[in-house]
Amino acid sequence: MLRNSLLQLSKSGAVRQTIEKAPVSRSVVRRFVPGDRTEDAVSATAELRTTNRFATIDYLGEDTADLTQAIRTRDHYIELLKALADADLSQHGMGEVSLKLSALGQYLPGDGHKIALDHAREICQAAANAGTTVTLDMEDHTTTDATLESLRELRQDFPWVGAVIQSYLHRSEADCRDLAHEGSRVRLCKGAYKEPESVAFQSSSDVDQSYVRCLKILMAGAGYPMVASHDPRLVEIAGALAAHHNRDADSFEYQMLYGIRPEEQKRIADRGNQMRVYIPYGEEWYGYLMRRMAERPANAMFFLRGLASKG
Repeated sequence: MLRNSLLQLSKSGAVRQTIEKAPVSRSVVRRFVPGDRTEDAVSATAELRTTNRFATIDYLGEDTADLTQAIRTRDHYIELLKALADADLSQHGMGEVSLKLSALGQYLPGDGHKIALDHAREICQAAANAGTTVTLDMEDHTTTDATLESLRELRQDFPWVGAVIQSYLHRSEADCRDLAHEGSRVRLCKGAYKEPESVAFQSSSDVDQSYVRCLKILMAGAGYPMVASHDPRLVEIAGALAAHHNRDADSFEYQMLYGIRPEEQKRIADRGNQMRVYIPYGEEWYGYLMRRMAERPANAMFFLRGLASKG
């Protein structure tokens, strides 16, 4: 019930204005979103590197209905990739980027799919020039087929483009089988959008069980699994499956969100595993924050305590 309520709030303009105007909001949000500017994302990446953690960076924004905004998002990513390269933070995928096609113009009338794909291709070229990679974020289930089609097209020129699979969708095991091949980078997460029962598991236990089934497919395959979870049980299962399949430490990685379980992130990196942190930045942080709270009630309590104690 809390999850569904928070997902509804993520779409509420009135609630958004109230939270964004609260004096404490920005200071509390900084735990999860390091700032609005490219320099903030680069600085956060540099700080992570001091503890041997990698980064994937998301310039926040989605469901863009304006071509000018889609172009601006593309340009932000190209600027970011150049800044990462200039700071010596991009080589060998140390700092990569995550893209949402809806932020690049996917929903624009007429040629939206082509516009978003062309923008993504330009970003991929900028990433190649910087010596790093791109992961194509997954959004709600209505875009899954279109996103996977874009992935196939991008991989023709940039075979290292990463995919994202969400375990709460019924289809995800089959998608994992299709993607678990040599050279294929696949991030497995639970999913953060409100989806109907016809396409998605509704209980957390069913989502977790699906996650494990998908993880088994990816770890047994020839690709590069990216285990995106903060759940200690799933992290432990991932390690056990990697050991069972004799995977080297550099043949898969763990991923967690910026500001969530940072000490566990460091512990994973310290033991010699690849640990990548998802860094969101930009002004469009409200929807992102609400979905993160919906995923994990403890995040909501942290934010509300901050508002109550400092607001």
